[in-house]
Amino acid sequence: MADGAGEGVEVYWLPHCSTCVKAVAYLREKGVPIRGLRDLKAQPLSGDEVRDLANRVGGAEKLFSRRAMKYRKRGLHEQDLSEDDLRRLMAEEYTFVTRPVIVRGERATAGFSAKRIDELVR
Repeated sequence: MADGAGEGVEVYWLPHCSTCVKAVAYLREKGVPIRGLRDLKAQPLSGDEVRDLANRVGGAEKLFSRRAMKYRKRGLHEQDLSEDDLRRLMAEEYTFVTRPVIVRGERATAGFSAKRIDELVR
């Protein structure tokens, strides 16, 4: 979505996810401009977008959600998954992406952590 740091952040989220809503409220409370909200269910990520976001958060491992219901249902917890496997799964199924993903320039954070958000937007 965004190349330069510029003003504000891009948020990849689900509008009905309480953690995502909390993170957006936190950003607004801090006065951080939100340049875009992307609903991951309505607009799933492409393989290239997953790769890009994974790089920005520090690797596919940090972007991948092992809490997704389909993770256990599909027996993935019993497999040794590579970075490529994780990226492919996230591109196939939005629920495998840890939410929200907050992007500022070339850096991003996945999941809601006030500390990590503060470090990102500082």
